[in-house]
This record gives sequence, structure tokens and C-alpha cells, in this order.
Amino acid sequence: MNKVALITGCALGIGKEIALELARDGYNIIGTYNTSQQEIEKVKKRVESLGIKFDVYKLDLTKEEEINKFYDNIKTKYKKIDILINNAAKSLDNDFNLKTKKEFMEVLDVNLIAPFLLIQKFSNIMNNGIIINISSTDGINTYSGLNIDYSASKAGLINLTKSISLVLKNIKIYAVCPNWVDTEGIRLMNQDYLKEEMNRIGQSELIKPSEIANEIIKLIYSDKKSGSIIVLEGKHV
Repeated sequence: MNKVALITGCALGIGKEIALELARDGYNIIGTYNTSQQEIEKVKKRVESLGIKFDVYKLDLTKEEEINKFYDNIKTKYKKIDILINNAAKSLDNDFNLKTKKEFMEVLDVNLIAPFLLIQKFSNIMNNGIIINISSTDGINTYSGLNIDYSASKAGLINLTKSISLVLKNIKIYAVCPNWVDTEGIRLMNQDYLKEEMNRIGQSELIKPSEIANEIIKLIYSDKKSGSIIVLEGKHV
């Protein structure tokens, strides 16, 4: 029987590439999305063309009741999962003085609170499994004044990873922290601002999502200590 990997936010970008790479490695995939239904259906077709099962679930990570229902459904259907990848993320960048509590809380809900709730629940059906949290170097040293809530959430996710590694003795948990990644969202942003930010942190090229997916496959089969933080800086000037 194939092992099962659950990936949040796998319709596009990093999540899509992780789903495809794990499918190539023989994992059945449980994938969530919130708004990108057409895109995740395309991912589903690609995964299933490999002879791998792909279950799609619409999930609003800001709503605890939806997370609870999702967990109950997966527990009933699968009984056990092997890998949980908290990939889904949200950024609402704007000026410090314009940032509202609603925006701040929405970013925290998706990027930090939801991973906590998912880990708390799915760790119950993950004996000897692996959890990977997709954080960011913005949670370490590349933050800016426009993404204070995003950076705070990613720093929190790093700390959450370290703390939970002390609690879950039968599960390995890691945080992967990339710099700027070549995703659909990044390609739509102001390219002058992107260039300025990459220059500011010394990054010369965007990281390809497939590179991150490949690093995650290596991590799954590694003997790295639970709680490890893996930084992916890409090419630097």
C-alpha cells in the first residue's frame, strides 16, 4: 500500500511541485486548496497520470471548524498518514501605518495557527511520520517593513517547529526556509520592488519551486535531527 502525504495549498507554486515530486516517489496525495480550484484540478490530473491517487479538499485555513471537519474526514478514510506538509501561506503586504488587526490576524491564522491545529490533530494518526513546515528566511533575517505580519508568522512557525520537536517524540518535524521563490504570485508582483528586495538581501536568482521539492525529498530520507531548520538561500551575488 502506498504511503500518504497531506499537503496544504498545493494548487500552485511550491505546493504543486512538492505534490508532483512526492507522487513520483510513490506517495498518494491529499491536497488542499481554498480558491484555486481549476489549478488544483490540473495538478490532480498530472498526479493521477502517474498512477497515483490524489484526493482534493477545499479548506479555509482561517476557520477552525473546517480544519476539524477535514481531520475527521481524513481520519475516517485513511486511518493513518505518513507526511504532513504545511505549505499554504498568505501575505497581505502594506504600509505599517495602514496594517489592520483583521489583516494581521488573517495572516497569522493561515501561516501559524492553522499549522499548529493541523499538527495537533494529524500527529494522532502519524506514528513515525514526518512533518515539514514551509517557513521563510523572512522569519530569520530577510524581513521588511511591508510584511511585518508575514515575517512574524514565519518566525513563529520556526519556533513552533522547534517547540513541537520536544513534544512529539515519535514524529520528525522540520522547517524549510527559502528566500524568494519563482511562483505565480511572485511573478505578478511589482518587479522593480522585487529586484530591489533581492538586491537588498543579496539574492541573484529566484529559487525554482522544483528545487524546494527536491530538497524536501532529500529531507524526508535524511537523518537530520527533529526540530532542524533548513535554510534555502538560492544563488547569491
